[in-house]
Amino acid sequence: MPFNTTSIVSPESFSGFVNDFQSYLPSSSRLTVLGIVNLPVIIVLVNALWQLISPKDLSLPPVVFHWLPIIGSAVQYGNDPINFLLKCREKYGDVFTFILFGRRVTVALGAKGNNFVLGGKLSQVCAEEAYTHLTTPVFGKDVVYDVPNEVLMEQKKFVKFGLSTDNFRAYVGMIEDEVEHYMKTDVAFRTYQMDDINEWGSFHALKTLSEITILTASRTLQGKEIRNALDKSFAQLYMDLDGGFTPLNFLFPNLPLESYRKRDRAQKAMSDFYVNILRKRTSGENTEHEHDMMAALMGQKYKDGRPLTEREIAHILIALLMAGQHTSSATSSWALLHIAANPEIGEALYQEQVQHFGTPDGKLRSMTYEELKQLPLLDSVIRETLRIHPPIHSIFRKVISDYPVPPTLSAPSKDNDHPYVVPKGYFVLSSPAVSQVDPLMWKAPFEWDPYRWTNPEDVAAQQVFKAYSEDGGGEKIDYGYGAVSKGTESPYQPFGAGRHRCIGEQFAFLQLGVIISTIIRKVELRIEKVPPQNYHVRPAAGSSSLLLTWISRP
Repeated sequence: MPFNTTSIVSPESFSGFVNDFQSYLPSSSRLTVLGIVNLPVIIVLVNALWQLISPKDLSLPPVVFHWLPIIGSAVQYGNDPINFLLKCREKYGDVFTFILFGRRVTVALGAKGNNFVLGGKLSQVCAEEAYTHLTTPVFGKDVVYDVPNEVLMEQKKFVKFGLSTDNFRAYVGMIEDEVEHYMKTDVAFRTYQMDDINEWGSFHALKTLSEITILTASRTLQGKEIRNALDKSFAQLYMDLDGGFTPLNFLFPNLPLESYRKRDRAQKAMSDFYVNILRKRTSGENTEHEHDMMAALMGQKYKDGRPLTEREIAHILIALLMAGQHTSSATSSWALLHIAANPEIGEALYQEQVQHFGTPDGKLRSMTYEELKQLPLLDSVIRETLRIHPPIHSIFRKVISDYPVPPTLSAPSKDNDHPYVVPKGYFVLSSPAVSQVDPLMWKAPFEWDPYRWTNPEDVAAQQVFKAYSEDGGGEKIDYGYGAVSKGTESPYQPFGAGRHRCIGEQFAFLQLGVIISTIIRKVELRIEKVPPQNYHVRPAAGSSSLLLTWISRP
């Protein structure tokens, strides 16, 4: 989550200005000005001194030392959250608190920390109070975190109804068609369109995959009307709405900024757009919508017998579009970057396609949903990319009643025999991004190695598969939308865990698998090295270092 701080005046020039200004003032006024000028320094020093000498409440987790009051550790956390959390862990242990723009955020790291945050009871921690000010202006009222948890669980059940195996079978061909059409028409693949196997081309990974992701998601989950409406006006609405889905909006939800006003106008326009389509379907004007999510939601009713309203359906569809877009576009981009930097894995992926889908005439036939699930290297590439580059690096909950930290997470030390308690009003934070690169758990944790997932000697990967995968035999629980793998104490949580685990996980693997497979079938990818993670660059903007080169396959 990027938090940028810049200085527009150097200390030297400001000091010179003050000296000149004071020469025109009487001595008493000079003292006043001197005090005002030095006030920020005094405040910083007092804040630091107070942290060093103030009596400590041993029942509270240690607070990360910070120079700036209110701002706290926001700059360090925003610049590089993973490195910040790992360094704090070295000094304070798995449980500590840092200040984030006036908020007290208690971090719980590792697998047990994940379980502490994501496995907490509804009477102790609340996702709705942590996120509604961010999500409601974007998704709309009466859905997701704008409703009580029991209503959200019913809404997740409605969505899961639309994520059926029959629909998945139909989606494979749709996604493949969209990717092939994009490669045949977009200017980035001009040499591919010319059938030139000797000339290298290039495309921007994030830009290209963002466009492919929204095209494939709209064709499948959203429906034909939404796919056909993906013109410049709809794209601008999406961009304006997406502009309200940033860390700034999370921290300060009601600033009088133009980006906020654009967000609100776009939300209303997009909501009206979906409602108009829904009404046309209800009147019988549009009838070709057998496999999309709107069709699945139209017939759903809550436990009390009330059907979903038009606005609820519209806002659920907006939530699906926004949440899925970020996850799949970022993951597919990183996957292609790693494949390009490891051409031997790119070739192995291609040979996997040839082995399963090759025909006597040397071509590759279309995939099926069942066959796609039987490609171990493709599956491992996706899993490993999600491990190194999880869609979310930090997961927050608001503490609504004093929340004791279990001794197994933070055992009393010789200096402190008091168990920690996180007070009401704090936030708690778990970080899958940290636990997924924990050197105590993973071999060569920062190395992208898809083969770790099929290596029987890699105990960590095998344990993760059992504890987290929906097919791996882990503990299952039904929160109200069907049995899912609990996974809250797993070190691997790319789709979250517990009651708020993402129900679009299987669709994400399907979408990612078909997109990667289709591109690998057509072109070979190259890049000198994978660029480092940049937490200051929004995925839609990207960076010039994410430029991939490619050449068409014979």
